[in-house]
Amino acid sequence: MDNKQLNKSELQIMKYLWKIEKGFLKDIVDQFPQPGPAYTTISTLISRMVNKNYIGYTKMGRDKEYYPIIKKNDYFKTQIKSIVSDFFNNSSSQFASFFTKNSDLSMEELKELEEMIQKQIKKKKK
Repeated sequence: MDNKQLNKSELQIMKYLWKIEKGFLKDIVDQFPQPGPAYTTISTLISRMVNKNYIGYTKMGRDKEYYPIIKKNDYFKTQIKSIVSDFFNNSSSQFASFFTKNSDLSMEELKELEEMIQKQIKKKKK
């Protein structure tokens, strides 16, 4: 995936679509808390996102069932890489240091992180 940058509205729609995996316009609109944006606004946004290849669809009679083309993990991996590159001199360790010092993690969360890191170290050694 190239470095696609979703705007706030697009990201909100993608979050709902990632959650429901696929759905018709009504299914996506129903995800928004009430009062949500106008049906036509969401319809227009989705059409633009189809044109940008963020969302695909399967035609079902007169309706379209939408699904995400951009995978959630791929998108966030790209965003994290971009943040590490732009704000932490491309240094993952600077990013990790900032994250652990500034995210107010509990002891339990820090231990979970430590376990994840140990697992990755073991994988890399193989």
